[in-house]
Amino acid sequence: MRSPETVAPPLSRGNRLAYGFGSIADGIKSTAFSTYLLLYFNQVLGVSAAIVSTAIALTLVVDAIADPIIGRVSDRTRSRMGRRHPYIYGAAIPTALFFAFVWFPPAGLSDWSMGVWIFAFASLARLAMSTYQVPANALGSELTQDYAERTRLYGLRYWFAYAGTFAFAAFALKFFFVATPEFPKGQLNPAGYVPFALTGAGLMLVSILVCGWGTRSRIPFIRQADDRPVVPGLMAHLREMGSAFRNRAFLTIFGFAIFKWTAIGVYGATSLYFGTYVYQLTSGQLALLTLDGFLAVCIALPLAPRFTQWWGKRNAALYLAMMGVLLGTFPLVLVYFDLFFAPGHPLLLPTLLLVGAIYGAMVAVSLMTASSMLADVVEDDAVRSGGHNAGIYFSAASFAGQCASGLGILAAGIVLETSRFPAGIDPAKVTGAMTDSLILHYVPMVVGLWAVGCAIIAFYPITEAKHLANLERLRAREAEANNQTIQDAPIGAPVR
Repeated sequence: MRSPETVAPPLSRGNRLAYGFGSIADGIKSTAFSTYLLLYFNQVLGVSAAIVSTAIALTLVVDAIADPIIGRVSDRTRSRMGRRHPYIYGAAIPTALFFAFVWFPPAGLSDWSMGVWIFAFASLARLAMSTYQVPANALGSELTQDYAERTRLYGLRYWFAYAGTFAFAAFALKFFFVATPEFPKGQLNPAGYVPFALTGAGLMLVSILVCGWGTRSRIPFIRQADDRPVVPGLMAHLREMGSAFRNRAFLTIFGFAIFKWTAIGVYGATSLYFGTYVYQLTSGQLALLTLDGFLAVCIALPLAPRFTQWWGKRNAALYLAMMGVLLGTFPLVLVYFDLFFAPGHPLLLPTLLLVGAIYGAMVAVSLMTASSMLADVVEDDAVRSGGHNAGIYFSAASFAGQCASGLGILAAGIVLETSRFPAGIDPAKVTGAMTDSLILHYVPMVVGLWAVGCAIIAFYPITEAKHLANLERLRAREAEANNQTIQDAPIGAPVR
């Protein structure tokens, strides 16, 4: 822990930008796994949707074991680089390599063997990403304790995640998934997935390294591991993890995360299906449509602190999430009742772009606010436990997000199977009955998941006033401990 005389200077613009830039890696991995992985193996390679979605969902077992361990180890690490940066640097190359391997299965594998390949390398990629992402997310709570600045800092992180992710997706659709006479829908062209995978891996590597290098100047001012004895063994680990689930504020965020990320996972895994088969968009139009995500996060970044100020963090996360999902699914409801623009109509793409930008901005503000709320839980727990367990809390939240994303892909596979949407079908042979069945199974599931999550987050108890009170209690406790250390020091001993 830094000495009380060491006052951290304000965060520089470079610190903020580097920390935000680091989220591009997770954004690329998330959008690739949630949006393209199911489509690639199901519609391009012809593997059963049930096998693909199940294989991806089973990677949750790895997350369930690894994420809490990474968080606990990170919390207890003491080094010249602090307790977060060793893992940020160490995870960079493995993350890029394992991500790339996912997309290159050997030729001639059976469907079952394909499922094993997906599970093995997607698990390794998730494990490597968690080794970076859990400490990096915990680092954000240690860069600043300010209630409002945390929302801005995590907002910037989400801005880079959205901007980088959708810029990469648009670039891929424009230059990698180019329509050919053989593949008029470029996103179904298998050749495009080679540069897609390699470029994504390279960008992830750069993103992680920039995050570590750009925040290294803050290491002397970031809390080191608490001076608590490390109790080895599985039971000690489980007790520390269990302490997080005794915190009511964390439980509400955890429950919200499970349901919201499951819903987002369903959306991500099916968005190309709707764009390709329901709206019948070309790869160029889909590339243009990805701009809605960039517009959304540009709208959300300045608005997130304002909504926090107006409504408080809890209400901003709750209200905007629910309003956003209702708006986002409305075009599909209109399609189901034959009230929306037909494929090829000149107003179809602009309307989808506008709706997507507004819906995405609402959801983005909700996500930014929820991350800031989680950072506030760290001090709330410290008042009770006496330890700053940011790694444990952010690892549990990371697991919730990855778990729910996998559940979302599994749920998307269920939607595709129960709606009886065929694998490897020619877009020209898709009927209205097929798309109506897909919409009928998708919309109630997504709206229902968001509704349950919002009902849970309504019980979040930390307000700005309570957060400030927690900080004051912690400062008083640290001042008392430092005074006691000085009093107990031998005469003539150096004070440090």
